[in-house]
Amino acid sequence: MFRGINSLNLDPKGRIAMPTKYRDPLNTLCGGKLIVTIDTEQTCLLLYPLCEWQVIEEKLAALPSFNPIARRIQRLLIGHATEVELDANGRLLLPASLRDYAELAKKAILLGQGRKFEIWSETVWQACRDEWLQEPLKATDVMPLELENLAL
Repeated sequence: MFRGINSLNLDPKGRIAMPTKYRDPLNTLCGGKLIVTIDTEQTCLLLYPLCEWQVIEEKLAALPSFNPIARRIQRLLIGHATEVELDANGRLLLPASLRDYAELAKKAILLGQGRKFEIWSETVWQACRDEWLQEPLKATDVMPLELENLAL
C-alpha cells in the first residue's frame, strides 16, 4: 500500500529517485518494473507496479472499442503506457513526452494512492490542491454512497 506525499527532484535526464521506503516493496511486488501513463482528468502521471497495471490493462482492453468514450480511455491510458524500471540507484527515467504532458521540470511531487502513485509538477500540484481545499461543494454534487458511510 503506497501512501504519503514526497517532494522529488528531476535530474537533467528526466530521472526521479524513488523514495527509499518504496524501493523494497516495489522490488518485491514487481521486480522494480512499473508502468507510467497519463491521467486523463488531471495534468499528472500515473505510476503503477507492473502487476497492478496488467489487471487494469486487461479491463481496459475488454471495453467495447466501438464505444467512443471507452475508445478514448483506451487510446489515452494504454497508448501512453510506458514500462519503466528502477535502476540500481532506485531511479526511474520518465519519458520526455510524459514529462512534457505533466509539465514536469525540476521539482515534482510523488503522491501515494494505495496501489499506485501520481507524479505531479510541484507547481501544478500546489495549485490544484489549494483549489480543491477552497472549492465549496455544489448542491448538484453527488457524494457516492460509499463516502456517505465512511467514518474517519
